[in-house]
Amino acid sequence: MNYPRILLLAVLLSLTAACTEQKPSTLGTDAGTERRIDELLSRMTLAEKIGQMNQVSAGGDISNYAEALRNGQVGSILNEVDPDRINAFQRICVEESRLGIPLLVGRDVIHGFHTVFPIPLGLAATFDPALVEEGARVAAVEATAQGIRWTFSPMLDIARDPRWGRIAEGSGEDTWLDARMGEAMVRGYQGTKPDTASMAACVKHFVGYGAAEGGRDYNSTYLTERQLRNVYLPPFEAAVKAGAMTLMTSFNDNDGVPSTGNAFILRQVLRDEWGFDGLVVTDWNSMGEMISHGFGADRKEVARLAANAGVDMDMMTFGFLSHLEELVRCGAVRESTIDAAVRNILRVKFLLGLFEHPYVDVEAGRAVQYAPAHLEAARRTVEESVILLKNDGVLPLDAGRVRTILVTGPMADAPYDQLGTWSFDGEKSHTVTPLQALRERFPGKVVHVPGLGFSREERSRFDDVVAAARRADVVLAFLGEEAILSGEAHCLADLNLIGSQSALLAALKSAGKPVVATVMAGRPLTIERDLPNCEALLYAFHPGTMGGPALANLIFGDVNPSGKTPVTFLRTVGQVPLYYSHNMTGRPYNGETLLADIDREAGQTSLGNTSYYLDYGAYPLFPFGFGLSYTTFAYSDLSLDSEVYPKDGKVSISFILSNTGDRDGTEVVQVYVRDIVGSVTRPVKELKHFERVSLKAGEQRRLQLSFPVSDLAFYGLDGVKKVEPGDFQLWVAGDSASGEPLSFKIQ
Repeated sequence: MNYPRILLLAVLLSLTAACTEQKPSTLGTDAGTERRIDELLSRMTLAEKIGQMNQVSAGGDISNYAEALRNGQVGSILNEVDPDRINAFQRICVEESRLGIPLLVGRDVIHGFHTVFPIPLGLAATFDPALVEEGARVAAVEATAQGIRWTFSPMLDIARDPRWGRIAEGSGEDTWLDARMGEAMVRGYQGTKPDTASMAACVKHFVGYGAAEGGRDYNSTYLTERQLRNVYLPPFEAAVKAGAMTLMTSFNDNDGVPSTGNAFILRQVLRDEWGFDGLVVTDWNSMGEMISHGFGADRKEVARLAANAGVDMDMMTFGFLSHLEELVRCGAVRESTIDAAVRNILRVKFLLGLFEHPYVDVEAGRAVQYAPAHLEAARRTVEESVILLKNDGVLPLDAGRVRTILVTGPMADAPYDQLGTWSFDGEKSHTVTPLQALRERFPGKVVHVPGLGFSREERSRFDDVVAAARRADVVLAFLGEEAILSGEAHCLADLNLIGSQSALLAALKSAGKPVVATVMAGRPLTIERDLPNCEALLYAFHPGTMGGPALANLIFGDVNPSGKTPVTFLRTVGQVPLYYSHNMTGRPYNGETLLADIDREAGQTSLGNTSYYLDYGAYPLFPFGFGLSYTTFAYSDLSLDSEVYPKDGKVSISFILSNTGDRDGTEVVQVYVRDIVGSVTRPVKELKHFERVSLKAGEQRRLQLSFPVSDLAFYGLDGVKKVEPGDFQLWVAGDSASGEPLSFKIQ
């Protein structure tokens, strides 16, 4: 392959020296790279600069893009995964354009590329950042081998409304967990040091998108600055500090200001306060959608608003390409603003090594897809992500005592749906379903009667599957929702198992044999009505390529479940929003009379007048951080190393964790803190630390955990982030609703 033009450019740039001193890059570029950026920028025309700010979706004949690429009118393409085509696009840019600037190729690689891991909500259920980082590295290795160097992940939107379809794409309801998962994914995608297998992470959606009103995608949000700073912004800041190269604006407006035109979050917070010098890209046409918001009259006006707010690259609006040059000429946008944006874009391209290595080896790229080590990592991740929500003693199954296994339900053999949302490049032919895995493991023992062909199917009679259940030793029912029912623009008002699945489960229960239900879904469904109709229930957020083998290992006890709920499971959709870290009200719930117990003659005063629902009380079905095991764990001898801590100190906790059962297992130890009195009302509990601890059957271990007092800082009444002195409570437990508090003070 011929590289002369790009190599000559790289040599010339490396020899260029600037007289001005450059400030250090938060992305890790050195002074030499910054000089190369400035030298290249100095040779660019205004039109070429604006071209770098334009991203287009690839498709159709390459010749359709050739002229624009040669003229420097495209800085990035997305949605191209064919390495031969990517090389062809790069060749035009590198060898035929005036400046030879390579493209940045992006793709939604959300939870794996070809090897698909559990959806991000499932990744969060592992409470295992190291394993999540490993999965992101697998995704990067597979995707970069085919020429993709930019992923639009991780999504760090706090989501407390399971009606919102994109809850599947994030880490759930908790700020601390979301931040740790975001850091892990950034490290995995980008690697510890950028190389040809590094894929730029793009943290999204900035900011507040997960609080969309009514759980309806793209809807408005109404978050105060204090809410943003205490709840919604910290995961993004953590990802920026972890080195995230890019960031994406969100579709929503918050308090009337669309994110793509919001200078407060994009300039004041992101650039000035956090010092971010990476690339900011819009979401798909989110610049153009500011016209629909009524925030701008036309593409020219929204291009001005976005550029001045701090957007560097436009995804699929073409507003920058069409209008920025004119806006600069008339003084509505400064050319220095354009220069800053292009510097940010070039910085990412230099950091990824695209100038030195613009092309990929097509054959080598094919060889790494679905590598055995990748499939192994995917299987282990599923095993840690699955949550055991109910077990009346039937699990784990004893393979030696089971002669006939009935496998049923619409998710038993649904490879595409098992992959979940945002799995564009996962292939059904490589997806191992539960039915496949069980047939391979137990040849001749598995009977398959689907019961329902797909999750939305409506049926009134289940005679065939009930008859099969009566002849079986155990029933394994795989239920849930198809992949198309969650993700972007796939919101639901009813969160019960859809179609006739609950009726199927009730019919199976009537057969009198043990029923083990496994729910695969993109969100926490309201399954309270289904629990009485099964002896055990496993919850698997869409598990990806290796879901089948992992579930078989869990059901038959080769692996002990350790997943924990990353989001509160509701009893009914009418409880939305219900999350563990809510603020304390002036009249907290204390178990008053429910609807069925109301005395018609007593009047309202007998109810207690506190914050709860007459029909459902105030508690969820399962709290945040909850998950059962095939063994049991006990916490004892909890103590703090001090009763009073300075603001610059460290809180240290000592306790004994015991495995009190007869199986080896892993507990996710969780530390929660409450600030009793603050300058503003504080949450009843906040997660501040978690750790996975594996113990042998009967083993006990003294553990020491600690966290800095600075982790207790928040934005109070004066708008300044700091630790406020006063009284605190601390819990160490296996979920957010357990344990007894310890008390301490901050001076």
